[in-house]
Amino acid sequence: MTQDDAPKITVFTKPWTEPLDALAPKLAKMGFDGVELAVRPGYQVVPEKVAQDLPDAVRLLGDHGLAVPSIAADIDETTIAACGEAGVRMIRICAPVDMGIGYRASVDQYRRNFDKVLPMLDRAGVAIGVQNHSGVHVASAVGLTHLLGDYDPRLVCGVLDMAHCAVDGEPVEMAVDIAWPHLNGLVNFKAACHLRTTGPEEQARYAVHWTTHDHGGYDWRDLVASLHARGFRGSFCMPAEYNKQAGQHGQRMGDDVIPLLRRDLAHLRMLRDEYYGQAAG
Repeated sequence: MTQDDAPKITVFTKPWTEPLDALAPKLAKMGFDGVELAVRPGYQVVPEKVAQDLPDAVRLLGDHGLAVPSIAADIDETTIAACGEAGVRMIRICAPVDMGIGYRASVDQYRRNFDKVLPMLDRAGVAIGVQNHSGVHVASAVGLTHLLGDYDPRLVCGVLDMAHCAVDGEPVEMAVDIAWPHLNGLVNFKAACHLRTTGPEEQARYAVHWTTHDHGGYDWRDLVASLHARGFRGSFCMPAEYNKQAGQHGQRMGDDVIPLLRRDLAHLRMLRDEYYGQAAG
């Protein structure tokens, strides 16, 4: 594997709703190679204008040296076509489980929805990337394997998020081994741990706390090493997800994430360069 094959490091734009012409130079200056663009209400590209605005957004980001290998958006024909037009190769989703119908029926519904859009995905050269998410979701590498079954990962693939695996109890090497046949060039890097939310006199209750790499439930080095050993190529995406201080509700948003994100980016770049060699870009 050459230096050119080293994964690019991208960042999810969820924390920022400011105009892209202000956000793009800020993220480029921090040292990111690209972004995963949030296509959601209230963001720079909204679902109802994705056909018009996504290609322009990709061009603007490209002018600042930022690639857009993925977006986070709902799956529909318009969004798939817009991604194909703009050269975005993956639409990342999560898969919440509807407990009103149960896990198995939820999985069946996802598969029916995937089947409907397979021809569109193939024509556009776009994949659906399903990310595991702890809680009442398809939560683990095992869950991704069950959901994705025999789908061609060029069209419907997994996006491994070890932070969610870790709080659900899957070790790194096993999770990578399980998910590997379903991956298509995108893995998340974030960190979480469990914090107790009740005092010692009360029934113990715990919440997931999103934190920096050095306080999470797995070692980022182990994940980079496992992916490198299998010849992973593509992008390491940083979701920039950090809770406020322990005991405070809500996630940090906007530039409040930057001090923590800079620490994590420096650590991930060091690991990437150590295992893959000094990466261009």
